[in-house]
Amino acid sequence: MTYRFFTPAPAKAATGLTAEVYRQLRDEFLGPVPTFQALSAVPELLAATWALLREALLAGDASRVDRELVASAVSRANRCRFCVDAHVMLLHALGEHGLAEVIARGGTPPEPWHAELAGWAEASRSPGASGWTSPYGPELTGTLLAFHFINRGVSALLDPDLLPGGLQRSPVVRSVGGRLYARTARERKEPGRSLSLLDPGTTVPPAWAGDSPVGVAYAALRNVALRGGDLLGDVARQTVTATVRWEDGRHPVRPGDWAVDLVRDVPGADRVGTRIALLAAFAPSAVTVGDVALWRMSHPDDADLVRLVAYGAITATDHVARALTPSPR
Repeated sequence: MTYRFFTPAPAKAATGLTAEVYRQLRDEFLGPVPTFQALSAVPELLAATWALLREALLAGDASRVDRELVASAVSRANRCRFCVDAHVMLLHALGEHGLAEVIARGGTPPEPWHAELAGWAEASRSPGASGWTSPYGPELTGTLLAFHFINRGVSALLDPDLLPGGLQRSPVVRSVGGRLYARTARERKEPGRSLSLLDPGTTVPPAWAGDSPVGVAYAALRNVALRGGDLLGDVARQTVTATVRWEDGRHPVRPGDWAVDLVRDVPGADRVGTRIALLAAFAPSAVTVGDVALWRMSHPDDADLVRLVAYGAITATDHVARALTPSPR
C-alpha cells in the first residue's frame, strides 16, 4: 500500500486525539489502516470519519452482511477499487463467500433482498436522476453515506492496491484474508462508544437519523469536513456546490479537461484548489501530482490537502444526504 502525495506519521507515534482513535480502531476494527492514517493530519476529521463508520457499519443490530454489501456496492458505484476489495474481503470474513465473489465480479446478487440493497446503494451516486431516497434505518443509510465520503478520500489519497500487484483481487487471497478477520468482523459492538471523540457542540443530528448515534456522527463529519471550504474563496465554494448539484454524480469522461473548463471563471488564486475539490467530488483518482504541487505552492501542509479533499468529498456526500426523507426506525 502506498500513499499518493504524502506519507503520514507512523501509527506508533500518534498522540492525543489521533492516538485515541487508533486505540478504538485496534480494539474494534482492522487497526489504524491506511484509510484512516491518510486522514491523521487532521485529527478531528479522522475522529469524525471513524465515528460515522463505527456507528453505522459496526455497531447496533442491523445485519452486518447487509451493511457490508451496501459498503461494497457504493464503492463499486464510486469506482473505488480499494474499498471494493476491502469490503469484499469482509463479506468473506462474515462467511458470505458466494455473495462476496458476485460483488467482486461486478454482478447482481442472486438473492432478491441483496439485489435490492445493492441496486439502492448504487443508484445513490446520482440521486436526482434516479429519484433516490432511503426506506432504511440509520445504520444502512449511514453506512451508505460513510462510504460516499470514504471512497472519495481513499481514491484521492491512496494507491488503489491493498497488496502488491493487486493480489487482493485473487479469490483465494480474498477468502484467506477474510478468515483472518472473521472473529473481529462478527463481534457485535455497542452503539455510542466513538461519540466521546467528537466535539459535542457541533453535532445536531439530521432528521433522517432520529436519535441514533449515526446521526450525531454524520453531523460531526459534515461540520468538520465543510470547514475545508474555508481554504477557498466564495466564488470557488459556489462553483463546487453548484457543480455537485447540477452534475448529480455523473462520472466525467475526461476528468482533467472537465475540471479545467469549470474553473475558468474562478479567481486565479483559487483555481487549483477548486479543481482539486471538484475532482475529489467526482473523480478523485484523477487528482494528479501536478495538481498537488501547484496547491502546495500556497498551502504546503499535508493537513490543508486533506481538508481540501474532505471538502470536495463531503459536498458530494451531502448532495446524496439531501435526497433523504426521515427514515423509519
